[in-house]
Amino acid sequence: MEGDAADPAVTIKNIERELICPACKELFTHPLILPCQHSICHKCVKELLLTVDDMFNDVGSDNSNQSSPRLRLSSPSMDKIDRINRSGWKRNSLTPRTTTFPCPGCEHDVDLGERGVNGLFRNFTLETIVERYRQAARAATAIMCDLCKPPAQESTKSCMDCSASYCNECFKIYHPWGTVKAQHEYVGPTTNFRPKILMCPEHETERINMYCELCRRPVCHLCKLGGNHATHRVTTMSSAYKTLKDKLSKDIDYLIGKEGQVKSQISELNLLMKETECNGERAKEEAVTHFEKLFEILEERKSSVLKAIDVSKKLRLEKFQTQVEEYQGLLENNGLVGYAQEVLKETDQSCFVQTAKQLHLRIQKATESLKSFRPAAQTSFEDYVVNTCKQTEVLGELSFFSSGVDAPEMNEEQSKVYNNALVSWHHPEKDKADGFVLEYRKINRDEDMSWGEVQVCGTSKVVSGLEDGSHYAFRVRAYKGSICSPCSRELILHTPPAPVFSFLFDEKCGYNNERLLLNLKRDRVESRAGFTTLLAAERIQVGYYTSLDYIIGDTGIAKGKHFWAFRVEPYSYLVKVGVASSDKLQEWLHSPRDAVSPRYEQDSGHDSGSEDTCFDSSQPFTLVAIGMKKFFIPKSPTSNEPENRVLSMPTTIGIFLDCDKGKVSFYDTEHMKCLYERQVDCSHMMYPAFALMGSGAVQLEESITAKYLEYQEDM
Repeated sequence: MEGDAADPAVTIKNIERELICPACKELFTHPLILPCQHSICHKCVKELLLTVDDMFNDVGSDNSNQSSPRLRLSSPSMDKIDRINRSGWKRNSLTPRTTTFPCPGCEHDVDLGERGVNGLFRNFTLETIVERYRQAARAATAIMCDLCKPPAQESTKSCMDCSASYCNECFKIYHPWGTVKAQHEYVGPTTNFRPKILMCPEHETERINMYCELCRRPVCHLCKLGGNHATHRVTTMSSAYKTLKDKLSKDIDYLIGKEGQVKSQISELNLLMKETECNGERAKEEAVTHFEKLFEILEERKSSVLKAIDVSKKLRLEKFQTQVEEYQGLLENNGLVGYAQEVLKETDQSCFVQTAKQLHLRIQKATESLKSFRPAAQTSFEDYVVNTCKQTEVLGELSFFSSGVDAPEMNEEQSKVYNNALVSWHHPEKDKADGFVLEYRKINRDEDMSWGEVQVCGTSKVVSGLEDGSHYAFRVRAYKGSICSPCSRELILHTPPAPVFSFLFDEKCGYNNERLLLNLKRDRVESRAGFTTLLAAERIQVGYYTSLDYIIGDTGIAKGKHFWAFRVEPYSYLVKVGVASSDKLQEWLHSPRDAVSPRYEQDSGHDSGSEDTCFDSSQPFTLVAIGMKKFFIPKSPTSNEPENRVLSMPTTIGIFLDCDKGKVSFYDTEHMKCLYERQVDCSHMMYPAFALMGSGAVQLEESITAKYLEYQEDM
């Protein structure tokens, strides 16, 4: 009996691997079942959602943490947790929060829907097993009575109805005979209290009594009658229980019956591990031998090259030394001049002529060289620069013998960077590759950064946690089995200068629904000539001018650095983009304007109200004009204007607002190049501002998130 009693404890201790949360790497605490059927701690779900939510940059919040949601985070504040618990998790009644995040277990994106965390089931079975494991692990650690006065006594039983633990005396007091409480269900001491009846998270007053075979989750009868599972195939809970239990029991019996085979395969795997270790060491030795041969060749070539340089240097120095000695001979009482001075002392004419003729020729030659000074040799060693370009390229591609796995090719058109980096590539023969390894590193001139790498199954990957305002190099290689292909050529991406600020168009503040058309997602706005404009055009006697129609972002900025991007459609006639303070927007949107005359239009482009002519270095707004496929740089208050104020319109335009420095910059995001910047007064709440006139459209750049993958149904 003692041996039988010990078996469950041993079994519990042996399954610790199955009881670890994939997010926090600790034992599960109140695990929830995700739509992909993996379990994760309740607090970990909240932290992952908060990490994804950071990209929305709440008003007045600090710069968001751009790190990967796979990282362990500090405990979130209670107000943020309350935000998640609320149904829908919305920034306001019109702006839904994202409820999608990558599952730490399978890396598939999971969407929690409108109910968010409240729509997930607690995994009570897993919770019970974890509690049994904890009890087996702490063994002698007692659970104390919850109702005892200090000092508390050790509990002897726990009431599942009261969700409390009791000692014998307290249990008799709070569960007297002859009362309803006496009928409560009680078990041994535990800290895991689970409800007797599982209730539907969608319809909180309804019991779970059916099982949806398509969604693989329990449902109630209201879910089937008119809910999300109305068209799904469902079965009774008892039938699902019997079917799944039979399947699980058969699978377990099969595995137990194959215990000998499993042990044999484990032994085989252990031998393969030892063989792999030996073969790996042998392969390393062979690789070292090949590299040592290369080192020997390089050393030989190095010695040869250095010897050639030394010989040339010695020869040139000798020539320079000879020339120096010749010129020193031209000095008085020195060398040639001194000798000539001695010859002049000769009084015998025959002897003088005999010697002076040759001496005169030498002096004439020295005089000519003095007039046209020319060094005897060159100081430059340009001809001795070692050209290693081809060798460097070849060595950079140095890899194992080809096994038929070609190097992938980077797809520059589909690769981009915004809040995260999306890196795409294609492989000539994708079926030959089992997977890919994406490597990336920050480019730093002062320091050689190491490469980070991540395993990828497909041909694209979203990389998060990159530093703002930095250049990153990406490369990828394919692998099949244990053989890798050479690396692809490097792709360089430049991250935005600040964390990405996410917002949608505000359909309330100043929005003119007669001339502006906003899509349902509120990330695209179009300008259209409505019926009102057509009627106004009949006033031909007084003329009619189309005014600017303003629309702003639904979230303001109080401090910090922020960046956002958008596209202006090429057919747009006139679009103004930039930032404006709350008080300036009030002036623009609520002051009466004469639609007949443009002189009351602050940003119509006419001299009376244009921001170009009324240029104030401390103005609380900045707008630039874009239209007809052109980007117009505003006039400067100084004379130092750019040579060309009209540039080609970038495909995507970015705005960088630095509230701390009071500066706004406009970027060509394709090359992350600053086109124009100026000071702006950020003492009030700042908003992204847009103005359209005539036909045109603005599309906000969509945040880069992991691609949603559908889950394979196995039932």
